[in-house]
Amino acid sequence: MDELRPLIKAYRSRASSSVQSRLDALMSMEQIHDRRVVMLLLDVLEDRREGEEVRMYAVQQLRYRGPLVRPALQRKIAHRIGDVLADRSMPELRLQAAVALGDLTHCPDVLTRLDAVCLAQDESIDLRYAAFTSLERAGPTPECVDLLRQMTTDDTLGRSARSVLAAWHLASPASA
Repeated sequence: MDELRPLIKAYRSRASSSVQSRLDALMSMEQIHDRRVVMLLLDVLEDRREGEEVRMYAVQQLRYRGPLVRPALQRKIAHRIGDVLADRSMPELRLQAAVALGDLTHCPDVLTRLDAVCLAQDESIDLRYAAFTSLERAGPTPECVDLLRQMTTDDTLGRSARSVLAAWHLASPASA
């Protein structure tokens, strides 16, 4: 018998239930390693009507499950989490998204999205720094090095960018 189907049905039937009830339903699937759980979490994350706590849980679960799924699904996860990062309506959720993208820096457009947040002067320093540390996790790839070199003149994160480049034994433009 398929143990997941009734759990997904139970989650979907709680559409008007409390946040805790919806979280409980999702948590009941935590130990099940099935593509359908990932797809449900992606749906939860995309649903802007869903509570912030529930969507934060979805981000966390997708972060942990991301390395365990095929590359095509990793790209889908990265895209959805990147969309959350771009949506300015929920600051705490965006912070979680910035951190989660650090595990998906190999996916298309992730470094560019993180860099855009790092350089956005109107963003909170917490969000900018979370995006920076996630960007750093990509390691000294050509794209990441280029982005960090561009960041070296930023008043807030420039010193950190120079430090990372130095730790990677690469010169920043100012010291080259």
